[in-house]
Amino acid sequence: MTSLPEPAVLVLEDGTRNTGRAYGALGTTLGEVVFATGMSGYQETLTDPSYAGQIVLQTAPHIGNTGMNDEDPESRRIWVAGYIVRDPSRVVSNWRANASLDEILVQDGIVGISGIDTRAITRHIRSAGSMRGGVFSGEAAGLDAEEQLRLVREAPEMAGQNLSAQVSVDVATVTQAVGEKIGNLAVLDLGVKQATIDNLAARGFEVHVLPQSSSFADIMAIDPVAAFYSNGPGDPSASDGQVAVLREVLDAKLPYFGICFGNQLFGRALGLGTYKLTFGHRGINQPVLDKSTGKVEITAHNHGFAVDAPLDGPFDSPHGYGAVEVSHIGLNDNVVEGLRALDLPAFSVQYHPEAAAGPHDANYLFDRFRDMVIASKKDAQ
Repeated sequence: MTSLPEPAVLVLEDGTRNTGRAYGALGTTLGEVVFATGMSGYQETLTDPSYAGQIVLQTAPHIGNTGMNDEDPESRRIWVAGYIVRDPSRVVSNWRANASLDEILVQDGIVGISGIDTRAITRHIRSAGSMRGGVFSGEAAGLDAEEQLRLVREAPEMAGQNLSAQVSVDVATVTQAVGEKIGNLAVLDLGVKQATIDNLAARGFEVHVLPQSSSFADIMAIDPVAAFYSNGPGDPSASDGQVAVLREVLDAKLPYFGICFGNQLFGRALGLGTYKLTFGHRGINQPVLDKSTGKVEITAHNHGFAVDAPLDGPFDSPHGYGAVEVSHIGLNDNVVEGLRALDLPAFSVQYHPEAAAGPHDANYLFDRFRDMVIASKKDAQ
């Protein structure tokens, strides 16, 4: 007879407690508790570096049925601080799988919890906002409730954290262009995903992935035709160094494309503010309006911060980069989902156009970037 998994408890900083069963590694983990609404693609979610420092709750009730494979990871490891699911699959039923989700969670030391009411927790977070939490399993599950709550409340808040150094490469890597080469592309790795690199290479860029600490001189040393800032975790207001480098990129009129965290840093480089969303956007079913075409796209999101900018019509960049406009708007809550500079070859979006585990409605943005770079090269001749 198979024994039940060991007990585990989820504790939120407001004192909310949920008792369930251990899932993955045993121990204690602390982080910001957030929810992701994707019905599939849990492997891509777990290996997305943007989730560093966060305990991710899957709103889909049944997780793990397709197992884990060696082809779908978005980076070199699992990055979530912890994992919350309702009903983990007891079997793996996909021909591509070579391990179960539980096995990989144990292998990577990810502490999780299962068997709790994830719908109730999601509704609580939607009302109260994302907050710090902790998962305690094994011996830690037996700690005094007040001690568990103290540990949660002493954990750092997401606001004010710079996490880029935790997820970035230490040395530059290069991916060769597919087909006719346009030129070298400098990608500042703030938590880049493999699907992003693949999409850029497929558009003819030789992709140079650079450490997050790279200077403007480091970027220019590869003789780039453009610069790209990736997605990543943390608070954009704590990334002044990368913002300063981006301003040098804009001053040099080097074409620029940023996604997710790269959108927030583009906003700050232009002189705009950023703020923390109540519970963020995380999932593969977020509707966004592209103002230039009038089309509504279903897009993949993973962000807890957003840019503060006027939604209607062009406005002047506070830092002197000419006219700027909000190019994309989230239709659920009117959050800024994209920016476009009208006097510079630069734009950004707040979501993930590569959407490896989701819709490809926004994949055209990589083509838009390629076309912008080609046009910029012609203008420079």
